[in-house]
Amino acid sequence: MTQEDGALDALVRKRIRGLRVAMGLSLDQLAERCFLSPSTLSRIETGHRRISLDQLASIARALGTTLDQLVEAPDDRDVVIQPHHDATRGLTQWRFSRDPGVTVARMRITRPAPTTAGALKAHPGQEWFTVLSGTVVLLLGDRRIVVEAGQAAEFSTMVPHAIGAEGGPADILGIFDHDGQRTHLRSAD
Repeated sequence: MTQEDGALDALVRKRIRGLRVAMGLSLDQLAERCFLSPSTLSRIETGHRRISLDQLASIARALGTTLDQLVEAPDDRDVVIQPHHDATRGLTQWRFSRDPGVTVARMRITRPAPTTAGALKAHPGQEWFTVLSGTVVLLLGDRRIVVEAGQAAEFSTMVPHAIGAEGGPADILGIFDHDGQRTHLRSAD
């Protein structure tokens, strides 16, 4: 076994034990769930027994995880997400690597909230944003909601909605699903 393989083997064993402990399971309880003896499971966790693929699959199922998650090699690229900056629109985006339909975006809003109902948009999904600076007006159906710096808003995007700045530019951080990306991030100031 190479040094790299040995490190991954040790990491898998730590993940098994860590998940078991985090779930509040004893060796006996997890062993029962994955059809192993407690002593076999103990030897697997401590490195005194090799793990077969069928044992690993059974342990993963019993822990409510996947084989991929148990054996995934540590790599900062799956943790650190690089931003994409669009200075002309005042937009910075971070796309989730594990859920490509979700984007986190920091937007600078300079336009005031629209005054006509025709400017409101509706689409499937949920939306969440927090105001980092300034004041935002959220038009939600026939409601006008003021969201100040430090506050957040969450709403169904099936309700016609629009946001704008009040009293000067505002910066927000929002979480958008695929439909929200298409609707809001492509039309951001």
